[in-house]
Amino acid sequence: HCVHINIRTAAFILLAQLIQHSEMSDNRMDITTKDQNTKNSTNSEEPVRVMNSDKIIPCTSNSTLCKELIPNCITCNFNMSCVYGEELNVSCNVERYAECKGERRFDRNMICRYCYQTEPWEHTCDLKADCHSVSIVNSIYQTNCTVHPDILCLGRRTFNKNIRCNWTRGYRWSTAMALSITLGGFGADRFYLGHWQEGIGKLFSFGGLGVWTLIDVILISLHYLGPADGSLYI
Repeated sequence: HCVHINIRTAAFILLAQLIQHSEMSDNRMDITTKDQNTKNSTNSEEPVRVMNSDKIIPCTSNSTLCKELIPNCITCNFNMSCVYGEELNVSCNVERYAECKGERRFDRNMICRYCYQTEPWEHTCDLKADCHSVSIVNSIYQTNCTVHPDILCLGRRTFNKNIRCNWTRGYRWSTAMALSITLGGFGADRFYLGHWQEGIGKLFSFGGLGVWTLIDVILISLHYLGPADGSLYI
């Protein structure tokens, strides 16, 4: 028997076989590439440590004894029912990311108190230079304070605190007083303290015909008139 095959049908079958073979080759190549990438990534992977500048970096010293690490590097079991002001020992463990020398479990001595109850020299506060320490008597402002790293205390190590506005930029009371007495009629004291508008007014009014000059001498002598930026005299 003779089998008659249409030329167009034969061409279609041949083309389909070529396309199927090409797809199988591409799939094998993709699988090989993925496997290779997986192997490379596995071989190149190294343990990655999540670095936190506030905690990890100060805790990575192999020459430091574990019991001398700062509180950020250890976890202590505080007795929250202790009596304020008494000295006590607390059990502390070194954090897993910390590196140190010696026993990783130890006792540390501390005073029973919250961090906001520490002495002024045991914490550092963010000072502000925009408060008026002269114009407002006993001016205070609220700012953030942080306990020193070597101090153990209860509660949050950063807290809010009201402190007196007592910053200075170098203005001297003696200089302001001398200028007010000698050259106050020309506004020299006002110019020195940063009160430019009042200084120009005194200059062109000859110190308010002496009256303004006398008033400024009294105000500066009583520390009522100070620098325009609100700072204190030195």
